[in-house]
Parts: sequence; C-alpha cells; structure tokens
Amino acid sequence: MTELAHITKNGELVSKEDWTRYLASIKAGVAIDDVKTAIAALHSPFSGAIQRRVKKERFAILFSGGVDSTLIAIGCKSLGLDFECVTVGLEGSKDMEVSSRIAEEYGLKHVKKTLSDKDAEAYFEKAAQVLGPELTNIVNIGVGAVVLAALELSTAKFFFSGLGSEEIFAGYSRHTHAEDINAECWKGLASMYDRDLKRDCKIADHMQVSFLVPFMDTELIKVAMGIDGKLKIKDGTKKYALRELAVSLGLKEEYAFRPKSAAQYGSKIDKALEHARAKHGFKEKGDYVRSLRKAR
Repeated sequence: MTELAHITKNGELVSKEDWTRYLASIKAGVAIDDVKTAIAALHSPFSGAIQRRVKKERFAILFSGGVDSTLIAIGCKSLGLDFECVTVGLEGSKDMEVSSRIAEEYGLKHVKKTLSDKDAEAYFEKAAQVLGPELTNIVNIGVGAVVLAALELSTAKFFFSGLGSEEIFAGYSRHTHAEDINAECWKGLASMYDRDLKRDCKIADHMQVSFLVPFMDTELIKVAMGIDGKLKIKDGTKKYALRELAVSLGLKEEYAFRPKSAAQYGSKIDKALEHARAKHGFKEKGDYVRSLRKAR
C-alpha cells in the first residue's frame, strides 16, 4: 500500500477511525449524469493516479485480464514505462486464457504460471500463515493464495493492483440491488478496511513489497463518486462508466466488457480449494479453512 491512497502512514495501516474520517472528508455530491462527460472527466485523474504512483524502479502489474488490470497496463504502456504483467491460475482458467491473449495483442511483457492443485494447497497454507487466524477465511485464503503466487513470479518490489475499482465503479452484485448505488459504493469503501486493506497490508509486509492502487487515488475517487449511479450500472452491466473509459483509451470492447470474476474464480483457485476440502475429508470448504488456522 502507499500513503498516496491514505491507507498507510509511516509504513503502517492507518486506524479504522482515520480511514472513516478520510472517506468523510472527500465525500461530494453527484454532478455527472451523461456518459460522455463521465469519460472526459475520468481521463485526467486516472492517468494522474498512475503517474503519481510510478517508481523509478521496474514494477509489475497483478494482471487478470479483467478491465481493471488491463486498463492499468494500457495506461502504463501509453506512458512508455518499463513493467511486466504477472498472472497465475489453474489449468484452463479464464484469467490465464484472456490475459495471455490481451498481452499478445497489446505487446505487454507477460509472466505467468499454471498452478497445480498441489501448488494451490501450498499457497492456501502459506496464506493462512501470513494472514493469521483473524483474517483466515474462505475469501482471504483464495485471494491471498493467488496474490502470493503472483508476487513470487517477479523480482519487482512494487505491484500495481486494481483494488478499489469494484467499489467506486459499482462492480459487485450488491450494487445492482441497491436503492442508491453511490451510497452503497461509499458503504463499500468503508467496509474495505476490514475486508481488503488488512489482508493486503499483511501480505505486502510479509513479502516486503508495496501495492500501488490507482483506483484508491483521492482525485479519482472524487470524480468517480461524482458520477450518477445509473452510469455505473447500465442495462445490467456493472462498472459501465469504467468500461466505456477503457474503450476510449483503446481497449477492445470484448475485453473492456468482459464480465467480472473474483480473483478466486477467474483463476480457478476456488476449484482447488474444493479439491483440498475433499482430499482432507472435510464436509465444507469453511471447515478446511478453519483447519488451516489451527495448523499454523
């Protein structure tokens, strides 16, 4: 994490109270209600969010082939930066297939690794060890395993991540059921502290790396949260405004409008979790995950 996103201070995760106060300080009303204006308004803060985070050292992008990581990659490439994209997944996973295709089409340096069930199980155990009992749950074990495996593919110390995009552009199914989409987005940003930030900071500290999170940039959040919710979910398409931004920056529609899959599903790591459950004789995946807490 970086202090630019108000997530860490002096290398430590800020308090939950500080995170809540920060979000309250940047809240603004909705001012953008048409897609062309939204796209134009997003261009500069998105580019700025990347440029403010770029380091002199070589860096990597956690690359799933989804719109978030692909947009970051396209942004970095347009700036002539030296980086590589890293992807992990099980055999036949959508992330491996699509990320490889995008990397080839757009001339991105791509480092990837196909995980076996045995590999995945080792990363489940490592994730539990890194996260500790408090943070060891089904989602964190799946996401943590994918991230830990990806970080080991590169010698870089800085990794761009798409964290935050789902919240500010309404990418979760709960956003589709919300009466007020932007209110749900703000609520989600607040809940990220316990759900995402603790996990990712633990992983970053253990691996001695920093996550660069442009979608958590203050200026980008302000603009994104000024976009009417009807432009974030349109005709059932989540993150509609962001996808249109991606098209405007040169990403093919087939990639920009690729349906979202969580890291543990797009990589097929969830299948490996199910296989580990069965292998060890547990009735539910949650039972297997709880056993990892005890095995630390």
